[in-house]
Amino acid sequence: MEHVHHALQQGISGAQGFRDIRLLPNCLPGISSDRISLVTGIGELTLSSPILINAMTGGARETEEINRELAAAARETGLAMAVGSQMSALKNPEVASSYRIVRQVNPEGIIFGNLGSEATLDQAKRAVEMLRADALQIHLNVMQELIMPEGDRDFTGMLERIHTIVEGVGVPVIVKEVGFGMVRESAERLLQTGAAAIDVGGAGGTNFAAIENARRARPMEWLNDWGCPTAIALLEVLEARPGTEGRSTPVIATGGITGALDAAKALVLGASAVGMAGAMLRVQREEGTEALIGFIESLHAELRLVMTALGASTVEELHLMPAVITGDTAQWCSARSIDIRKFAGRSGFAAR
Repeated sequence: MEHVHHALQQGISGAQGFRDIRLLPNCLPGISSDRISLVTGIGELTLSSPILINAMTGGARETEEINRELAAAARETGLAMAVGSQMSALKNPEVASSYRIVRQVNPEGIIFGNLGSEATLDQAKRAVEMLRADALQIHLNVMQELIMPEGDRDFTGMLERIHTIVEGVGVPVIVKEVGFGMVRESAERLLQTGAAAIDVGGAGGTNFAAIENARRARPMEWLNDWGCPTAIALLEVLEARPGTEGRSTPVIATGGITGALDAAKALVLGASAVGMAGAMLRVQREEGTEALIGFIESLHAELRLVMTALGASTVEELHLMPAVITGDTAQWCSARSIDIRKFAGRSGFAAR
């Protein structure tokens, strides 16, 4: 609950990098808004929307209400939803109801379980069983743990444990950062585990370094800017993912995305889905569940508007649309030898 309170109090930084991504106007889109499809895929899963309610909370009695209301909104809007780390429920079964409530409220929905990279295969199977989860997120939060007063300090064997879970848990595994971003080298190693998807979890949203520093007697605020923005993390991970028989590992963009335009930019760059957490939590806690449902419906309507303006009737067609990358993001990509000219030279407009 301390995490929830600090997240609501601090909000998001907004420095997720999408201001550096410019979409090109298409004055001849050649499509109709009523034929836009938002369907996308993550591994074996088909999602009715590229927007998902990403992992937030669970593990305390007060969080059961939050998860109940988020699950109700997911049910009414057809969004996939992830819960927060279930490790507390595996260690303390009395709080398992704060997670199970999600499946109870949304029995037919797509739900992701969640554990940290310290989890064993047995724990992963129990977490999936707890929710009848359709997929399992394994979150990576090294800097958060290091700043957290009661956090982990030993990160040996992370990659091996993730590989074991991928091989044996029985559902798709999504490996995600929690808000510090990933770079190409890390993504390449994670892809070798066979993970079904990578969630880049870039900086610009909920700042877990700042949250943990707010909980410390002696803050280390010089670490509050650790990591790379979401747009950069997305470009880094996309640079790493290999194609197999014409297909590539799906990438999810998460970190400070609050509106349809940033979501569209992430999808144009190559994301298959967009995770939102802080924005969803704030609307639900401050305005209620009906307002959250309305917020999600507005996101869908606005995303369809942008897709119509670009001339993209599907998420796959968004991946073909051109974009110009400028500013700090372009400078980072230049320093890291990431070719951004390919985005500007795309021929998506010519398809119609």
